[in-house]
Amino acid sequence: MAAEGGGKEMNEIKTQFSTREGAYQLLTHSEYSRPNRVPFNSQGSNPVKVSFVNVNDQSGNGDRICFNVGRELYFYIYKGIRKAADLSKPIDKRIYKGTQPTCHDFNPLTATAESVCLLVGFSAGQVQLIDPIRKETSKLFNEERLIDKSRVTCVKWVPGSKSLFLAAHASGSLYLYNIEHTCGTTPPHYQLLKQGDSYVVHTCKNKSTRNPLLRWTVGEGALNEFAFSPDGKYLACASQDGFLRVFGFDTAELHGAMKSYFGGLLCVCWSPDGRYIVSGGEDDLVTVWSFSDCRVIARGHGHKSWVSVVAFDHCTTSMDDCEAPAEFSGSDEDFQEQMHYTVGKDRNNSIHSRLSKRNSTDGRPVSVTYRFGSVGQDTQLCLWDLTEDILFPHLPLSRTRTHTSVMNAASPSASTHTPGINGNNSVNSTGSGNPTNSLSASLPRSNSLPHSAPAESNTPNNHKGSSVLDNTLVATSVSTFATLALHETRKEHQHDKDHKRNRSLSHINNKSGDKLSQMSGTRSAKMDAAKMLGTTLCPRMDEVPLLEPLVCKKIAHERLTVLTFLEDCLVTACQEGFICTWARPGKLVSGLLSSQNPANSPSGTVV
Repeated sequence: MAAEGGGKEMNEIKTQFSTREGAYQLLTHSEYSRPNRVPFNSQGSNPVKVSFVNVNDQSGNGDRICFNVGRELYFYIYKGIRKAADLSKPIDKRIYKGTQPTCHDFNPLTATAESVCLLVGFSAGQVQLIDPIRKETSKLFNEERLIDKSRVTCVKWVPGSKSLFLAAHASGSLYLYNIEHTCGTTPPHYQLLKQGDSYVVHTCKNKSTRNPLLRWTVGEGALNEFAFSPDGKYLACASQDGFLRVFGFDTAELHGAMKSYFGGLLCVCWSPDGRYIVSGGEDDLVTVWSFSDCRVIARGHGHKSWVSVVAFDHCTTSMDDCEAPAEFSGSDEDFQEQMHYTVGKDRNNSIHSRLSKRNSTDGRPVSVTYRFGSVGQDTQLCLWDLTEDILFPHLPLSRTRTHTSVMNAASPSASTHTPGINGNNSVNSTGSGNPTNSLSASLPRSNSLPHSAPAESNTPNNHKGSSVLDNTLVATSVSTFATLALHETRKEHQHDKDHKRNRSLSHINNKSGDKLSQMSGTRSAKMDAAKMLGTTLCPRMDEVPLLEPLVCKKIAHERLTVLTFLEDCLVTACQEGFICTWARPGKLVSGLLSSQNPANSPSGTVV
């Protein structure tokens, strides 16, 4: 259903869309933006980013939101599907001169109602640690730009740590910092710690411990985004050279790699169970990579320009049941009442424990559908289902039926699985597990286009490292990992050239695959894209399943830069500086719908 029609309908902004589980509704009164609500002139500015944290406030308003627009940084109480906070009264607002915020991340371990730790990366290369509740600035890292002069592309706290964080730069380098240590007054001197097939890691050589603790160099061009696995043991890196690289965080080993079909990779995310990684980028595709098999298992084609964000929906899941399905009909209120009973009854049985039946002795996997979403520079939101016929292509179809349940996940890092519900024609699904939650409607077997058999999964992985880091880092109590690098030196101006806003090829077919890959390939003798096409690193278009989006809707006037799935809603943001909340089906309380009428939006239409 990638085709939406043409003409005027394609240019209309949608305020509602439907999937099999129901309708998602844009809440106009729940919108966050700059206080004046004037669209931001985004020409030449960095992407708008959004971060969330829960401070465990007993009042019930525990969620907090931070977002950057141009030179400004805002911090508010986030009220979800309820009416937004008073935009004229932010908890904290900061305006920077000479630089712009580019990314930020809260530390959930230290967040309280009285204090939060927020990292902010900047276009000039600095990283600031602030407390927007106390309105304090604790420390500024790389203040003199002696460590790296390029833009900070991604900053994240190390999972489970109150003091360690990682910062990626447009230079292609990645640095590990400790907030308890200072940065030196002279450029750091590095000592080679480990070097592999195409990566290198250095430690900072000093008499006294100072930041950065470690430095990695990654690929050719910018390291656009990285993401930790749900258990914090692995790190996935998306680079401008088009490579997804996955590393063991503690072992300093390269676990596996993947090459984009065309151009650079801009975004990456993990499934909640850590089994799959989805990436997106300049080839207009979303690519699904299997962590265990180290290979591409599917691609999704629905966007008409670069994919800027991918994210798994951890609150929606589906499982099969060998018993007869329970029939259901009635209102949304009745549906929610039954869901409350079903979910409450089985809350003690985690999704993770049930999905672990895939490894049971009978060898028959439980039917699971992963739901993930993507947004791009084409201003479109796409939702995708990764179904069992893609995950387990060699298994015969069973007579069991797949049912849907919407689970309340405590956090994205919880041991839950990412689900999905397809709104297309329904067929029988695969698997023979025994889930404890079931509803009436059966899931379709797949939302993929016809395809040939996927590449063999037993292809040997030639990218794994052969040794672990020595005990140098153990002495400094620093967890480490290694990343790829073809060259140590970087040219930042090439990254800027590659990131000019343009429209990449939106219709990729099998016949033009070789030509497109050669056009987008790097000139490096080590990483010749033309030679990789058709290999495990970069399968041809006809060698893996091609997914169609369940939903593909234009939801903004400017390019989209944020997609986050929360328990009762999903959140999107565009480069104009508008942060939008979409209520999940059945989550909109009666009485609020009238005040959130999409007719209030002059350009909005309902589909």
